Amino acid sequence: MKNYFVHSHAIVDTDNIGEDTRIWAFTHILSGAVIGKNCNINDHTFIENDVILGDNVTVKSGVYIWDGITIADNVFLGPNVTFTNDLKPRSKQYPSAFLKTKIEEWASIGANSTIIAGHTIGKYAMIGAGSVVTKDIPNNTLWFGNPAQFKSYICNCGESLNKELNCTNCHKSYNLEDGTIVENNIL
Repeated sequence: MKNYFVHSHAIVDTDNIGEDTRIWAFTHILSGAVIGKNCNINDHTFIENDVILGDNVTVKSGVYIWDGITIADNVFLGPNVTFTNDLKPRSKQYPSAFLKTKIEEWASIGANSTIIAGHTIGKYAMIGAGSVVTKDIPNNTLWFGNPAQFKSYICNCGESLNKELNCTNCHKSYNLEDGTIVENNIL
């Protein structure tokens, strides 16, 4: 018995789907894909074989997720986010292995962004709508533009941090350690 929902107009070739996931119309998921619990995969999406989606992932309409892409827990993919997995594509010529792209926990990628193959988008990072990501994106940072450029450090709640690396919204504070932003642990 399936403990997830598949719309009657979806094609789902895998049974490796977590409970409470919802898969909507005109989605096609290939047999090797792994889909976590409580995901929401919207209409007109495609998920290839060598793809892993974590738990609580939102995939909005028009997103195609190709071989070599791993999406961690609690990630948001906006409408028409575009992934690539081959830097030198040619028709009917395939690399021995596709480049690996990883989207880490709680990252959010805005509508119509393009993620060039072989990069990592860090935890709690945000990519603004219409951006082109051409490099690794560190944790807790906001990037947008073409190519995407660093705009600010952000809190886990999504708000920009002030100059002292404090959040005026939820009052968390952060430090830079070796160029990486880290939340202060308050006991």
